[in-house]
Amino acid sequence: MASLRRLVSLRTSLLGTNLSASGSHGGCGGGFRGYNAGLPSEQKIFKLEEEDQLAEDEIAKIRHEFDAAKQSFFNIPDALKGMPKMDPKGIYVNQNLRLENINVYGFDYDYTLAHYSPNLQSLIYDLAKQHLVNELKYPDSCLDFKYDPTFPIRGLYYDKLKGCLLKLDFFGSIEPEGCYYGRRKLTRKEIEHIYGTRHIGRDQARGLVSLMDFFCFSEACLIADIVQHFVDAKLEFDASYIYHDVNRAIQHVHRSGLAHRGILSDPQRYLVKNSQLLRFLRMLKEKGKKLFLLTNSPYYFVDGGMRFMLEDSLGHGDSWRELFDVVIAKANKPEFYTSEHLFRCYDVEKDNLAFSKVDSFLPNRVYYHGCLKSFLHITKWNGPQVIYFGDHLFSDLRGTSKAGWRTAAIIHELYNEIQIQNEDSYRVEQAKFHIMQELLGKLHATVSNSRRSKAFQSLLWELNEERQKARCAMKSMFNRSFGATFLTDTGQESAFAYHIHQYADVYTSKPENFLFYPPEAWLHVPFDIKILPHHVKVASSLFKTQ
Repeated sequence: MASLRRLVSLRTSLLGTNLSASGSHGGCGGGFRGYNAGLPSEQKIFKLEEEDQLAEDEIAKIRHEFDAAKQSFFNIPDALKGMPKMDPKGIYVNQNLRLENINVYGFDYDYTLAHYSPNLQSLIYDLAKQHLVNELKYPDSCLDFKYDPTFPIRGLYYDKLKGCLLKLDFFGSIEPEGCYYGRRKLTRKEIEHIYGTRHIGRDQARGLVSLMDFFCFSEACLIADIVQHFVDAKLEFDASYIYHDVNRAIQHVHRSGLAHRGILSDPQRYLVKNSQLLRFLRMLKEKGKKLFLLTNSPYYFVDGGMRFMLEDSLGHGDSWRELFDVVIAKANKPEFYTSEHLFRCYDVEKDNLAFSKVDSFLPNRVYYHGCLKSFLHITKWNGPQVIYFGDHLFSDLRGTSKAGWRTAAIIHELYNEIQIQNEDSYRVEQAKFHIMQELLGKLHATVSNSRRSKAFQSLLWELNEERQKARCAMKSMFNRSFGATFLTDTGQESAFAYHIHQYADVYTSKPENFLFYPPEAWLHVPFDIKILPHHVKVASSLFKTQ
C-alpha cells in the first residue's frame, strides 16, 4: 500500500512537472522537461494504463476487504467479549492524585452532594418561561412551551450573534449533526453558509456562551424554543437579546428563591435520598480528614435538602452540619475566587447576619459570602492537600486552581454514558465505523480525483453509506438531538470533554464513588490514555477476517 501511495504521488508530481514544462516551452533553452514529456506517446499511454490497472487492482482488494468485513458484522467476535468494560462508578484520572496526601475535602452542594431527579429541569423551565411572559412581556403563547428532556445536553454553546445552538468537538469545530437553529437541525451546507467553515475561529468564539452546568438543560431548551417560536411567527428578533432575557429569567428563578421553595415544597419529587453520601462523609471524618461545604445556595435550602436526603440515615438528634468543619453558603462563585468580600456569620435561628469580624471558623456555625483569600488566611488549608468537588467546570473548578487545590468534577451523565459504551451493540457500531474509516482512507489513496473510475465511485458511495449508518446508530444510543455529552458522532472527544481534561484532576459520576477506593489510594493516569481515560475505542482489527 505504501508503494502504491508513492507511485500515485510520483505520478502526480510528474504530470505537474510536465504541464509546467509545456507552459514554458517557448522560453530560452526550452526549460526543464518532465520524464513523461520525453517518452513517446505510445509509452505514456501504456504507463497511464498500467497505473490505472494498479489502481483498479487496489480498488478490487479494498472491495474484497469491505465484503469480508460486512460478513463479520453478523456475529460479534469472541475478541469483543474479552474487551475490558469501564466502571460507571469509577474515578477517572487526568492528573495523578495520591489520596493519602489529601487532608481536606471541600464540596459544592447542587448536583454534587445533592442529587436531583429529572423533574427539576421542568420546574426551572416552567418558572423561567413564566418570568419571561409576566415580567419581560414575551408573547403569552410562550406559556404553552413544555420542557423536552430529549433535546439538550450539557456542554453546548449558544451563538449570540447567529442564534444557533452548537455542539463543538475537542478542537473547536462544529459537530455536523449538532447545530440547531431553534429546534431545527441545520444541514452541512447551511452550517457552511452561516459560518463559512465548521471550525470556530477566535473572532467567532467571542460570540459564543457556554452552557456547562446542570441547570443549563432548561436554559438551552428554552432558548431553542423561543427562537423557533419567533421564526414560526415571523417575528423579528436579535439572537443576543434572546440569550440575555432567558439567562436573566433563569438567574431570577435561582436568586429569587423560586426554585428553592419549589424543591423544598415537594422534596420527594425533586430530591433523591442518598445513604451512601452519609457513609462517605463519615468515613472521611473517621480518617481524620477536614471537610468544608462551599455553595452559592442559601443556608435554608441546603439545610432542608440535606435533612431530607439523610433523614433515614442520620441518628436521632444528629445534624448533618456536624460532618463539616466549615459551612459557607451564598459564596457567590466564581467571584468568590477573585473578590475580597468579607465573611459574615449567619444566625440560623434569627435568619440574619452578625456584625462582628470573622477571623476564625467556629464549630457548628454557618458563614455567608467571603472570598478565597480570607478562607486561605483563616484555615491555612493551602495547596494540594485540599481537593474540591463540584459539577460546574468554570464556577466550581477553574477558580480553585488559584489556590493550588486539586479538583474533582462530578458529572452525573458519566454513569449512563459509560453503561452505553460498555454495551456490545455500541461497540459493534464503533468497530464498523472505524473499519469504514480505514477503508475510505485506503480508497482515497488509490487514485487522483481526476481519474476516478465507476468502480471507485461505487465503492466510495457504499463505504460512506455504511459509515453513516454506524455513525447514526452510535448517536441514537445517546441523546437523539446532540448525541453523547463526551463524544462526537465519530467517537472523538467533545469540547465538553476538553474542559474536563483542562480543569478536573479526576472526575466521576458521584462523590460517594470514592467509597470504592482506599483512602490511601494512588489514582494515576492510565499509561495508554488518549484524551479521556474512560473512553475505550474498539479496534477495527477485531472484526477483520483472516
